[in-house]
Amino acid sequence: MSPEVLTLLMFATLIVAIVFGHPLAFTLAWVAAVFGLIDNGFNVPALFDMFVNNAWGIMNNYVLVAIPLFIFMAQLLDKSRVAEKLFDALYVVLGSLRGGLGLAVVVVCTVFAATTGIIGASVVAMGLLATPALLQKGYQKELTSGIICATGTLGILIPPSIMMVVYGGLTGLKETSVGNLFAGAVIPGLILSSLYFIYIFIRCALNPSLGPPISKEEASRYTTAQKWAMTLKSMVPPLALIFLVMGTILLGIATPTEAAGMGVLGAFLLALFNRAVNWKMLKDSSVATLRTTCMVMMLFIGGKCFSTVFLSMGGGDVVADFLIGSGLNRWVVLFIMMAIVFIMGMFIDWAAILLVTVPIFMPIAMELDFDPLWFSMLMCVNLQTSFLTPPFGYALFYFAGVAPKEYNMMTIYKGILPFVGLQILGLIAIILFPQTVTWLPSLFFH
Repeated sequence: MSPEVLTLLMFATLIVAIVFGHPLAFTLAWVAAVFGLIDNGFNVPALFDMFVNNAWGIMNNYVLVAIPLFIFMAQLLDKSRVAEKLFDALYVVLGSLRGGLGLAVVVVCTVFAATTGIIGASVVAMGLLATPALLQKGYQKELTSGIICATGTLGILIPPSIMMVVYGGLTGLKETSVGNLFAGAVIPGLILSSLYFIYIFIRCALNPSLGPPISKEEASRYTTAQKWAMTLKSMVPPLALIFLVMGTILLGIATPTEAAGMGVLGAFLLALFNRAVNWKMLKDSSVATLRTTCMVMMLFIGGKCFSTVFLSMGGGDVVADFLIGSGLNRWVVLFIMMAIVFIMGMFIDWAAILLVTVPIFMPIAMELDFDPLWFSMLMCVNLQTSFLTPPFGYALFYFAGVAPKEYNMMTIYKGILPFVGLQILGLIAIILFPQTVTWLPSLFFH
């Protein structure tokens, strides 16, 4: 069978299996096994050796040790009420503005994203914490769901990010090391956060009924000095943790894995300071970390097997010849690759997209003389959008699970559409201004 036919059949089989709801990690491995046997003439020992070597290589990757550490850090922070205290302070400080509570959610989620790379934790925490407050103050239901879902996804982009760790371990390139990816993601993450902030501010200024301010009596309960004290008291602990993790990486003091270990210690101390540490909390955090880590690593192994078989049977060459050999302008090829990732994000988990597309698209990007780090950040911003795009955006279902009864999926879909547009606008800005990605890594890592 020709590589072209095998490539089409392999992708078609994967899509059909996913549509029928089979577990993603095992689907990737199963499809890889079937087409690997077809390609090598049903040589079972050879295919088994290839899969074992791939799994062994993943488990020997020192960088991936950061994954359970960052997940554990996120679980500890989720239990330590850091986000809750920050929201309570900003509720008073920004609440008197039109759309002020929505702006407070953006700030809290941006800070929270810089301390944890777990989307579910951010969306669920802010969904439970902020949704009742916003709805009680008269915020539009669609705008409320859009704010929480969109800002909650910043955790997958703003470092420390699990996606960056997986991406860095997948490429193995010096240009796309985890440290470079972390540094390169800071400004794009802040650009998206700023776009959300500006959009909410302008929209609520033009139509105050969408996000009315809190009452003057409620806003005047605290003096200016008290507001500053509340903000500083709630902001300093997470900022200290951000410096402990990101600061040590950017200053070259620690590797991402070492910084993750320090982040766990910092998160534990914060939880201890907030009197949230007990045996049940530690047990629940540990079990949740184990489950999430197992899921990520199984996806990693299944995706690695899939991409290895796909490349070994010539699928990568088929795609590369189609895109590069077509004679299209390199920017058109870039648009096609981004469009493929965007469309896949509507239906498939980010990890699967990453594991399937990166081994194929990265060589094409380098062949077209695109900066590897800049291209990687385009992929990551695009993959963040996959959490928001209907019908299967994960953030939408996380929010639906904790939203009040008056919400339905159509209301959530309507609320998220403007923020998907802002995501695309942010992606365009990064394409037009590559320095937004490359400046910080060049400053710290030369």
